[in-house]
Amino acid sequence: MITTITTTGMTAPPPGTESGLLRLAQILSPAFPVGGFAYSHGMEWVIREGDIHDAESLAAWLAEVLEHGAGRNDAILIAATLALPDDADDAAFDTLGDLARALAASPERDGESMAMGAALGATLAGMRAAGEMPEEHMPAPPPLPWPVALGRAARGLGLPPRLVCALALQAFASNLVTIAVRFVPLGQTEGQRVLAGLAPLIQRLAEEAAQADPGGLGGAAFRGDLAAQLHETMQPRIFRT
Repeated sequence: MITTITTTGMTAPPPGTESGLLRLAQILSPAFPVGGFAYSHGMEWVIREGDIHDAESLAAWLAEVLEHGAGRNDAILIAATLALPDDADDAAFDTLGDLARALAASPERDGESMAMGAALGATLAGMRAAGEMPEEHMPAPPPLPWPVALGRAARGLGLPPRLVCALALQAFASNLVTIAVRFVPLGQTEGQRVLAGLAPLIQRLAEEAAQADPGGLGGAAFRGDLAAQLHETMQPRIFRT
């Protein structure tokens, strides 16, 4: 059953965060060149096998991946990166990066995370070199897995961790919905209904991640992990994961 989005219980972001929100929205936009569109997170194999065949099955699949798979883990890693002290050195970020890589269920998943993290750092570095991005607002991270790179880049934006996590989860789900719209296929309106129905779950996961620590990492999205592994040898295929 696809739920409908409501505004009950939603809270407004703190005042003065508009600039930070715009910066974060920019790097989570499909227009920002981290290559997220090239990755289906194993969903290309899932669609071929018929596990995802309509809006309802898509909603159920995404809910599982968000709550029990990479979605929740990425949110916890983002929040943990934001929570590091101001004087944290590279080793502290590398430790979280190692955790992120250890959680990758397949080489492709690991490559996806590392490639997107590296692209984020390279793009921000290029913008800063051109005078478009003050370093104190969004420093360019060295090559790190995607959730840690995103968390490190967002540390200077003055945004609550729950908000950063929520927008990151929304961007993750939105990319997968777009893939399903094209390849299941689904109508555009059906796809947006699925995404809207996931909003309460995304909000809850973001709130939980903001209060969690790396000790809470883990998952049980076994079918999703299997899909990622089987996708590696799928032929023909369009997506990198």
